[in-house]
Amino acid sequence: MTPPPGRIHPGDAAGVARREVVLDLSRLISRVLHATPTGVDRVEMAYARGLLATIPDRLSFSALHPCGLYGRLDRQAVITFLDETEVRWDENHRPGRWSRRLSAARACLALRPHRVPPLPPGASRVYVQSSPHHLERGDRVAAILRREQARLVGLVHDLIPIEYPEYARPNGAALHQARMATLADHAAGLITNSDATRVSLRRHLERSGHQPIIDVAHLGTHPVPPPPALEPGAADPYFICVGTIEPRKNHLLLLNLWRRLVEDGGPVPRLVLVGRRGWENEQVIDMLERCPALAAHVDEHAGLPDRAMAQLIGQARALLLPSFAEGFGMPVTEALGAGVPVLCSDLPALREAGGEVPDYLDPLDGVAWIRSVREYAKADSSRRTAQLERLSRWKPPAWSDHIAILLDLIERV
Repeated sequence: MTPPPGRIHPGDAAGVARREVVLDLSRLISRVLHATPTGVDRVEMAYARGLLATIPDRLSFSALHPCGLYGRLDRQAVITFLDETEVRWDENHRPGRWSRRLSAARACLALRPHRVPPLPPGASRVYVQSSPHHLERGDRVAAILRREQARLVGLVHDLIPIEYPEYARPNGAALHQARMATLADHAAGLITNSDATRVSLRRHLERSGHQPIIDVAHLGTHPVPPPPALEPGAADPYFICVGTIEPRKNHLLLLNLWRRLVEDGGPVPRLVLVGRRGWENEQVIDMLERCPALAAHVDEHAGLPDRAMAQLIGQARALLLPSFAEGFGMPVTEALGAGVPVLCSDLPALREAGGEVPDYLDPLDGVAWIRSVREYAKADSSRRTAQLERLSRWKPPAWSDHIAILLDLIERV
């Protein structure tokens, strides 16, 4: 039986070898002025590094350039850009505004789009997009696929703006609906970062009548240098919460909890918030800026380089993540990968990320959260010791496994 057009038969090794993979880097290029990466930025970087390591001879790069044109990118310029981007994320010294702009201008010039080469006879292409960048423009994506003569494989991070529009920006739900419509119309295969996201996506796509192949591949962890060891009693205990300050992340619960700890008297651990200020968070900002009880006990950091954040995570009593909704939970795996306990919401996606290791709590149960923080703050905390014992048997998800699942899907679409 002849395989369908464009589909590679499992035994056709030559066909697989001829299948070119075109990775879109539009997101990273659009963020060239930003020193601090988001989770989506890190994922696109991991795709670039992972595919360069596994299929360098079949890999090409492309982007919808900030100038508005789509095209292929020079490979050496891409590698230089990736190297410089990782240095920018990692370094403790941040250049001034004009230096950043000059560097960004040089990068955009080096990464100017080039003509898409014609598809050789007998070959095929898959266009891979790991970010939602420009997916809301279905007509533009369709034009890109026609020019590339390629099938689309995309990564879906979550459907939170559609399922929980109250946590999104005012236009967030409509924007994400448009992105999912583009994938429904054009994707041959999709990767989701968790089974929880796969279930949400499958349910959403059922209404479109289009069912692409959907595979689950957990996001890998990023290796970070271990923080310097602290002598017992060398620093006050603290807890850390990593993520954009937005309603979905439930920072308000933590701030009210910390105010209660202060009001009750006795030693109060510090709360370290790492993340930029997002949207519709007036109550949280008011508490951070105007609540006297929190001033001496809550630290806020935005734009930390990777090494500084890794050190903060590595010396915390626990990572706190009281979110109302998550697609996967990268902060959970990053903290566990650094050997740090986690207290997080009892959500299916977070259970996928952390397995049996974290202590899971209802994001609305303030009493359970304050009890857990008090317990974990103790030097001889039995619950923290028990979690560290569970953590010793935990295996972090690897990017190599994610890329292997992606490549398998690329061969099947």
